[in-house]
Amino acid sequence: MTPKPRKSSRKPSLRSGPSDKPRFSKNARGPRRDDRRDDRRDDRRDDRRDDRRDDRRSSAAMSGDDNSLEDRDLIYGRHSVLSALEGDRRLHRVWISEQLRHAPRFHSLLSQAKQRGTVVDEASYKQLDRMADGGNHQGVIAQVAPYDYWHIADLIEQSKKVSDRPVIIISDGITDPHNLGAIIRTAEAIGAQGLVVPQRRAAGVTSTVMKVAAGAIEKLPVAQVVNLSRTLETFKEEGFWIYGLSEQADSVISEVEFDRATVLVMGAEGDGLSLLTQRHCDQLVSIPLAGSTPSLNVSVAAGMALYEIYRQRWSNRLQLKNWGS
Repeated sequence: MTPKPRKSSRKPSLRSGPSDKPRFSKNARGPRRDDRRDDRRDDRRDDRRDDRRDDRRSSAAMSGDDNSLEDRDLIYGRHSVLSALEGDRRLHRVWISEQLRHAPRFHSLLSQAKQRGTVVDEASYKQLDRMADGGNHQGVIAQVAPYDYWHIADLIEQSKKVSDRPVIIISDGITDPHNLGAIIRTAEAIGAQGLVVPQRRAAGVTSTVMKVAAGAIEKLPVAQVVNLSRTLETFKEEGFWIYGLSEQADSVISEVEFDRATVLVMGAEGDGLSLLTQRHCDQLVSIPLAGSTPSLNVSVAAGMALYEIYRQRWSNRLQLKNWGS
């Protein structure tokens, strides 16, 4: 006869609620205070390790081994770098190919720059290509120090020493560095004595401006001002006549006689001269257009206006010369 299985004497628990939660032993508690302290120490150690890794990446970028150089003030091309070296511009670092480093024009200038604290590194063309991001570096790249702006009083004084009828260009909110660089290049080439830019809401002298200016920034004084309206009044007090270039002006530029110290104010791309700036101008002038395009690029308009100013002066000088003969 098969014995019957015994029934358990323990009755199933009918309790519910908090007692149904799993129970943990004392050793299964959360992390102890010592453990948390160790974790924080490990985190700090990891942060320091990350910082060192970032420093190594930065050093690699300085030597041309990384692509993280787009936010640095770099100029490239033989003419731009030579102009910076000849103009005693403070350079942090120069990367140059082995062949170009020993070229006669570069060798002595690089030696002088090294005495002023510039680091000079040889770099392969592959490294230079990567640093210039496809730009035509021609075997040399330099990292420039921030531009040292002229004081407005010094710029006015210097312009009067150079010419009895100086020409100064003022940017009223030009934001595109390519346009500003092109204006600087044209202004210096044609014979202007300086440029003024606002400190806010306008392009200043950056590495892009320097590259587009192609060396002209080393020869054309640039001042940066906080209050453009006050600066215009200062020019008036110094005997300058303020001309604002506006497509809506009634006076055509070729019919205006620029026979005195001149300030030419160029408005921002798209918006043109602000109303406040227009009120501070002695006269508004326009460039006549015969085509269907309603306006010009600001750097092109500046070049045309500057040419008209100097064309009149050259023409008057030629007439005086013919009368004298």
